Amino acid sequence: MLKIRPARTDDSDFLAWVIFTAARGHLKRGWFDVVLQRDEAFCIDYCGKLASAAVRSWWHWSLFSVAEVYGRRAAALCGFADESLYGASSAAMAEPSQKMGLSEEAHAQLWPRGAFILSCATSEAGAWVIENMATLPEYRGTGVAQALLNYELDRARVAGYRRAQISFFVGNQRAEHAYINAGFRFSGEKCSPEFQSNLGVSGLRRLARDI
Repeated sequence: MLKIRPARTDDSDFLAWVIFTAARGHLKRGWFDVVLQRDEAFCIDYCGKLASAAVRSWWHWSLFSVAEVYGRRAAALCGFADESLYGASSAAMAEPSQKMGLSEEAHAQLWPRGAFILSCATSEAGAWVIENMATLPEYRGTGVAQALLNYELDRARVAGYRRAQISFFVGNQRAEHAYINAGFRFSGEKCSPEFQSNLGVSGLRRLARDI
């Protein structure tokens, strides 16, 4: 049985994996790998603390919806319309850095390493933003992701929004196929040399749709 619900504070362990996996996309090394320069376990733990941080950013647990299959968490995503949540990213990272034992000097190096992501930031004015979506491998292709997207689109519609957007790394064909199946269409693409040199892909592609 599939159930989709708002995330809770005790979902932070699962959201840690979701945030980290979404930031990797189809790549072997994603944004947190580049920024933290630590192993996968450290990065996932860090992401969990981001999700539960006092500073509310686009990684915060309260923005997420979770899909469960027979009580097991299978997928999640977040949605919001307040783009200032992106701007809170750097401030939100202070708490997990402290809890993970990073020195002030080490923490100060994180955002400068990750700022390249802003070179390809792309957004449609007035659209509901869907981010940080990931599905456990065993549930991919089963309809769970589609149901979760539909749930989020309904949530945006109830909130008064008539457009929704989602972005992903250029070349992530699996994600693009899933989003097109959910009714999204190409809306823009932004590339930069900084993005290419850090992640090995040219930039971000945005899809959008009416809701």
